[in-house]
Amino acid sequence: MSNPHTSHKNKTAAAFLATLGGGIGLYRFYLAGRQDKWAWLHVASLPLSLCIYFFAHNLNAFVAFAPLFLSALAGFLACLVIGTTSDEKWDAKFNANSGQQSQSGWPLALLLVFTLALGAGSLIFAIARSFDLFFTGGAYG
Repeated sequence: MSNPHTSHKNKTAAAFLATLGGGIGLYRFYLAGRQDKWAWLHVASLPLSLCIYFFAHNLNAFVAFAPLFLSALAGFLACLVIGTTSDEKWDAKFNANSGQQSQSGWPLALLLVFTLALGAGSLIFAIARSFDLFFTGGAYG
């Protein structure tokens, strides 16, 4: 018999939250709740980036928002890890007492393709912008 207080954690919802809100840790709050220390580190990346941006006047915005950007990249990676985890492993870890089983389908596959494209594009942008700032001082943007 399942525990009525144990909620079922949907793998597609967790992957979706990792893609769209991974930079502020939404997926971690969904999976582990408020006691997850890594989720709070993701949340801290936004005010930290804003403080750097507003108080370091001569710093490029790309550099100032680097903590938030790195947190978002970690969210993209988390989406890919969540999405490629088998339903059986997912249920064993997050839904052992929920009484339900996960059945991932095409929406998750499409979300993974979208996330891979978004994450790869973001990483390419970060590499290109970093090289521009390092070698030309930002001459190309």
